[in-house]
Amino acid sequence: QVQLVESGGGLVQAGGSLRLSCAASGRTSSMYTMGWFRQAPGKEREFVAAISWGAGNSYYADSVKGRFTISRDNAKNTVNLQMESLKHEDTAVYYCAADENYSGSNYRLSGIYDYWGQGTQVTVSS
Repeated sequence: QVQLVESGGGLVQAGGSLRLSCAASGRTSSMYTMGWFRQAPGKEREFVAAISWGAGNSYYADSVKGRFTISRDNAKNTVNLQMESLKHEDTAVYYCAADENYSGSNYRLSGIYDYWGQGTQVTVSS
């Protein structure tokens, strides 16, 4: 079992920045890919970014590419999402997720992730 706890959400003005963190505990040695997803009111959960736990390869949704940066600290078992130039449409609940298996290019699919955090609210005022 892996437990994930997100932190760092809040209210920020458009153009501002926020840094989300996801602390993992439990059987962290089994994690292969870590992902960030978000869900806005009335919308489906969508992929934001992912990173491979070992090699550190990172992947981004087109909507956040160039503005968001995902990183991991293996020693601290944390994954961070640095968000810059925030837009009103970035407003959502952000979730951290962990995949225990190699899923190749399917990191964008929420269904491959085995564990999820409780989510943290990000609100960007326009």
